[in-house]
Amino acid sequence: MGGKEKMSDYRIAVIPGDGTGPEVVNEGLKVIKAASQKFGFGYETKIFDFGGERYLRTGKTLEDKDIEELKKYKAIFLGAIGHPEVKPGILEQGILLKLRFSLDQYINLRPVKLYNEAYCPLKDKKPEDIDFVVVRENSEGIYKGLGEFQKKGTDDEVALQISYNTRKGVERCVRYAFEYCRKRNKRKKLTLCGKTNVLTYAWDLWQRTFNEVAKEYPDITTDYAHVDATTMWFVKNPEWFDVIVTDNIFGDIITDLGAMIQGGMGIAAGGNINPKGVSMFEPIGGSAPKYTGRNVINPLAAICAGGMMLETLGETDAAKAIEDAVIKLVNTKLKSLAAGKMGYSTSEIGDMVADMI
Repeated sequence: MGGKEKMSDYRIAVIPGDGTGPEVVNEGLKVIKAASQKFGFGYETKIFDFGGERYLRTGKTLEDKDIEELKKYKAIFLGAIGHPEVKPGILEQGILLKLRFSLDQYINLRPVKLYNEAYCPLKDKKPEDIDFVVVRENSEGIYKGLGEFQKKGTDDEVALQISYNTRKGVERCVRYAFEYCRKRNKRKKLTLCGKTNVLTYAWDLWQRTFNEVAKEYPDITTDYAHVDATTMWFVKNPEWFDVIVTDNIFGDIITDLGAMIQGGMGIAAGGNINPKGVSMFEPIGGSAPKYTGRNVINPLAAICAGGMMLETLGETDAAKAIEDAVIKLVNTKLKSLAAGKMGYSTSEIGDMVADMI
């Protein structure tokens, strides 16, 4: 996706989802509307009710016809999936993973950027020290759902969970990371995060592919770090990183640590990217059911996700304006990034960001 076109062609599917999802999506849409008025584009949205309430009512998560409908949109703006009355795994696999796999959103893109050092739990780290991006493979690995039980329920039970990696899947992710690193044009350094010393099949494939693709990008400096060392350096020397590429499960883990060092889940946004298809953007903090309906949740992650969506659609000026407004707000107004402690309500924060654009 990308390139300039008449903005009325931007059809955006909105999935508010569960818990505080609808509240933060509402503020994200408010800010997108302000950006559209400032930067002269129009768009249309359609709300889809996929989530826990619909599942409890109908017994359905996502059907094939729903996927076909979503393919007609330019992008998906998601709030959160997760309902306390639905057994864990049902909505995550039936909606989130199904969306990612069915729409071939093979990149999970997670910027990790500190906007205000006051909210960083790391001593003496400033915004210039924490500014990197994790490119996570999003369609293979251990989350593919392959495996089996043997002799289940007996003393000799064996549970097999298979990490499935293809050359094509690994290469397209690695190549995306090199291209992104070049386009980002900061330190132009790409780090492969893996576990080559123990996971000798999957990570042999990753390392070989990475080394081969690297030859095509002489302008990019490359290095490698084991995943356990990566978590250590995130805390000790986050300034070492520019762009990181990794597999599905390691990416899932290290991006949560990334969210904490950038100020918490309230500010962390992510994109599930299909560069030639429908991409989906979301705050990564989850549905936070205990805060539902209280107008206290931090909507900035959803607002930033909306900005990422506009950037991917080619509206780079609007995206930058949203980020600049968020940075200004975080540095001048907020008492905290935590729910209920910000000094303002969810809707007041949405209003302030919209007004700053």
